[in-house]
Amino acid sequence: MASTIEEQIKAIQEEIDKTQKNKATEYHIGKLKARMAKLKDDMERRRASSGGSAKGYSVKKSGNATVALVGFPSVGKSTLLNTLTGAKSEVAAYDFTTLDVVPGAYEYQGAKIQVLDMPGLIRDASKGKGRGREVISVVRSSDLILFVLDFYDTNLQVLVRELENAGMRINAHPPDVVISQRETGGVEVKSTVKLTKLDLELAKAMVMEYGVVNADVVIREDIDQDQLVDVLSGNRIYINAVLAINKIDLVDDEYLEEVRERFKDWDPVLISAAKNIGIDELKAKIFERLELIRIYMKKQGQEADMDVPLIAKKGSTVGDVCDSLHRVFRQNFRYALVWGDSARFPGQMVGLEHRLADGDVLSIIIRRTGE
Repeated sequence: MASTIEEQIKAIQEEIDKTQKNKATEYHIGKLKARMAKLKDDMERRRASSGGSAKGYSVKKSGNATVALVGFPSVGKSTLLNTLTGAKSEVAAYDFTTLDVVPGAYEYQGAKIQVLDMPGLIRDASKGKGRGREVISVVRSSDLILFVLDFYDTNLQVLVRELENAGMRINAHPPDVVISQRETGGVEVKSTVKLTKLDLELAKAMVMEYGVVNADVVIREDIDQDQLVDVLSGNRIYINAVLAINKIDLVDDEYLEEVRERFKDWDPVLISAAKNIGIDELKAKIFERLELIRIYMKKQGQEADMDVPLIAKKGSTVGDVCDSLHRVFRQNFRYALVWGDSARFPGQMVGLEHRLADGDVLSIIIRRTGE
């Protein structure tokens, strides 16, 4: 009797777990990971096509960026939302007070930041426990994760693992790998850098195990097996995260330092949402990790508006700004003038592909109608 996809995935995971990790077994383990990833992706596609995937909560995104509050039940997320934004999210000292997504918003450095409070995540949330799939669907569509812990439960790894199991990669970037499928010719893998965690033969075997039979693969970064699996799946979400540890007003300085040291790789912000401690520092960290930049627009022949910046993502070009203003700006674009860190000299004339920097002053010159 043929086993189900779930049973096949479980069997492969058990084989990976019991296989001793060493140089002699890495080829075998790599192929198993690729095979399991293919089965998981097939299962998700079947669930989605049958209407069984999580619909998520109905949340209208607003502002320049959306931050999702992620934490266990009763760590103070609702209090933090209220402190950050003035929104009204029910607060009580028992689990699952928040049974729906509650949005709020605040302004910082000219940017309008939306914050979403939602039910707490629990172990196996990625498998649907505790409305986990609905919560995770909201997190996947956000621009930043704000992990909220308190000093009574600091098991951050459980939260990270649940999100990673749902295809999210925290504080990571997409691997620099390009897979170009073709009609014939098999799989050819090339690397432009020295690979120390994965050799070309294993990479080729993993690509083929996933089901790709004809493709050119170019690896431009020293990746490992798991990163190659992520590229093959093609459905990963790469998202930045900030860690806030709440209720610092309830513990002594010695314990504060112990917790700060435990999470030093995260550079946590220590706060008390109830006492409004550390909130300014948290807002600054959120803005930094959202990687937003402020562009000050200048009409031709006038002074720049330095009071109300245009907010854009880091790496945005002049063309991106044109698109955010109105399609006529790109259609009738002639040139732009830039003052600031991205310009080689004040008032540099640039084109649509010029990348802007935080604090730049930008003047866009367009053709007049009839020109």
